[in-house]
Amino acid sequence: MQPSASPYEERLTPPRTWWLICFLVGVSMALILLPFGTLPLLGGLVGGTAVAAVVASSYGSVRIRVVGDSLIAGDAKIPVSALGEAHVLDAEETRAWRTFKADPRAFMLLRAYIPTALRVEITDPADPTPYVYLSTREPDRLAAALDAVRAA
Repeated sequence: MQPSASPYEERLTPPRTWWLICFLVGVSMALILLPFGTLPLLGGLVGGTAVAAVVASSYGSVRIRVVGDSLIAGDAKIPVSALGEAHVLDAEETRAWRTFKADPRAFMLLRAYIPTALRVEITDPADPTPYVYLSTREPDRLAAALDAVRAA
């Protein structure tokens, strides 16, 4: 049975400062094209800004969802039955688990600009992945959504 609405959905959008950086890339392109005249300058401003915005937007288009009995994180679709305990990580623990505590076999959907994360154990003995690390702005809500699916 598929519920009509996802109990959890989050899009990992880039921070607002990245959009300023996109504009600055456009300004840089405009300055590079300045010796060629006004029209190339405007084209560089618009084109450089647009290309940088597309890159930033595509990087931030990754989603984390709990749909039905699955956790969908980016391209990965993991049945909740294969997941174990979820550990909410604060900023310090998040930094530790994406650096010196990280296991190279783990599935990591991380965004360095998001200060919190959720680490979920993988309980499937056939899967060599020890855990899933997900950068999320709302780790408590994601853990609660996984628990709700397990309880149903």
